[in-house]
Amino acid sequence: MIRISPLTNVTAVDLREVEGGYEATPVLSGVSLSIQAGDFVGLVGPSGAGKTSLLLALLGALPWISGSVVLGGRAVMPGRPAGGIGYVPQTQTVDWSFPATVEDVVLMGRIQRMGPWPWPSQADRAAARGILERLGLGGLGRRHIRDLSGGQRQRAFLARAVIGEPSLLLLDEPTAGVDLATRDTVLNQLRELHRHGMTIVMTTHELNAVAATLPRLICLNRTVIARGPPDQVFTEPILSRTFDAPIRVVADQVTGRPLVVEGAGRELVGRGAE
Repeated sequence: MIRISPLTNVTAVDLREVEGGYEATPVLSGVSLSIQAGDFVGLVGPSGAGKTSLLLALLGALPWISGSVVLGGRAVMPGRPAGGIGYVPQTQTVDWSFPATVEDVVLMGRIQRMGPWPWPSQADRAAARGILERLGLGGLGRRHIRDLSGGQRQRAFLARAVIGEPSLLLLDEPTAGVDLATRDTVLNQLRELHRHGMTIVMTTHELNAVAATLPRLICLNRTVIARGPPDQVFTEPILSRTFDAPIRVVADQVTGRPLVVEGAGRELVGRGAE
């Protein structure tokens, strides 16, 4: 297991009246929230709700922003990201023609730990091989990243994010467009990292398949609509307000947990919520 330096006795994420967006267009408005160290939080909301923008604000990468963004007690300013953060972007935003092997891509996440010389040591390469093995990519380190399947690429980027041993991990739709086996592999790895103390924030559009299995959720539609465990926020008033559409919530006949369906009765599993 990758070593983790968990945040202790501190609020991992603290946002106060954050507004931000692109050029003159605000995407986030009056966002105030706190995420405690060691939390595992899912961000849910419709397309254009600001989920990706919120992650970019935490990374110091949102073009303009006002308000206060503090991670682990350190203020974040545009263009000045805090250290100790791992980030997994949406895979469709990546230029896969970049000439790099899978191992090269993973080792990019460890550069800050390589010392004054940006060349990986044997220990660095061993760590890369180890995390690739745990994610089901053993033996693929020398393959070009463009030659991987979509699910394999997603796992390679997760490996890149966690090999740097971050205390805070941000993921943008890490299970989008992958098969069920890959989704379970990614979620199980995230749960293992969480058990070892890593604070995790991820966006997802899969309400029943992913969001309902997470410890805590934040419903976002440009501002925070609600927050709490799934059984508290998966209510018809909260979700209908979040998605600007009528949402039905029923009890799963097997588990008894809330099950989200559209007004027409179609289950929201991997579609319609993003």
